[in-house]
Amino acid sequence: MTMENPIAIATVSLGQHPSHTLPSKIAAASHNSFSGLEIVYNDLANYAASKQPKITIKAAAEEIAALCTSHKLAVLSLNPFKNFEGHSSPLSERLDSARHWIEIASLLKAQHLQIPSQFDTQNSVGDEHVIIPELQQLANLAAEIAPDLKLAYEAVAWGRYVDTWQDSLRIVELVDRNNFGVCLDSFHVVARLWGDITTESGRKETGEDVDKVLRQSLDEFVATCPLEKVFYVQLSDGERFSPPLNPNHRFYDASFPSALTWSRNSRPFPLETEYGGYMPVIEVAKAWLVQKKWKGYVSLEIFDWRMRDEENGPEENARRGIKSWKRLVAELQKASS
Repeated sequence: MTMENPIAIATVSLGQHPSHTLPSKIAAASHNSFSGLEIVYNDLANYAASKQPKITIKAAAEEIAALCTSHKLAVLSLNPFKNFEGHSSPLSERLDSARHWIEIASLLKAQHLQIPSQFDTQNSVGDEHVIIPELQQLANLAAEIAPDLKLAYEAVAWGRYVDTWQDSLRIVELVDRNNFGVCLDSFHVVARLWGDITTESGRKETGEDVDKVLRQSLDEFVATCPLEKVFYVQLSDGERFSPPLNPNHRFYDASFPSALTWSRNSRPFPLETEYGGYMPVIEVAKAWLVQKKWKGYVSLEIFDWRMRDEENGPEENARRGIKSWKRLVAELQKASS
């Protein structure tokens, strides 16, 4: 068995210290044989602000697009365009914001704009009679401004209304636009169904067999999800909290769902057990890449608190990423032999 997927990495996964500049991240990804890059909007904004004199974010997008091209890197996505659908703010304002993001994505020559599912618990509704027409307007706007751009809708584990891949697929099918599809993320699937940083075991303690629950979800995906609705997949691990998350933990935030705290701080590369990774990433990757035969982009989207230190820079993180991918491929080959 050979894995032919092109591999991307998110810019946030190459370093989070101010000295970890976007050009240095692009160079590191290129040096370490990545094919694509997910560009986080804040990284682009920081690049624009760092120039002397400062430049507009649109000018920055053009410069970064050229830099990626010179390094033979595709821009897989711009992300994250969040809390759009069903929000209580005026739709016209949200569409104005969307226009800006779509224009930036187009200037970057990005293939996708990533849209996490709504997670504002105070200012949103989940009424599909509201959110479907809004997402259709968003898809129509993208088609008008950037006909080649696709919108990748991602069910986040702490989503207010959409928090499973099945939910996101249902929304995609109701929106019914060729440029609107699913982004799958292993972290969100596992954090929603299997893992829990507030328990001693690191697993959900609901009385159910969480291994079986996850297996059933993966089997359902293999059996029922149309591959043409999947735009790309993201892989990461999750670091086990020992002791479990509690109000005294340095990452604790009472206003955050625990899965959001987990996601923003403690997502190492797949199979990095040396950094506390313990999620069943092999099982997820086997279902998606081997059983379902996904051949498109696999992106490594990592949020690792260690990357906030200056010494943990882009080159080292890019090496970590490729090492992780090779380790995962070897495990998949072993599991499939």
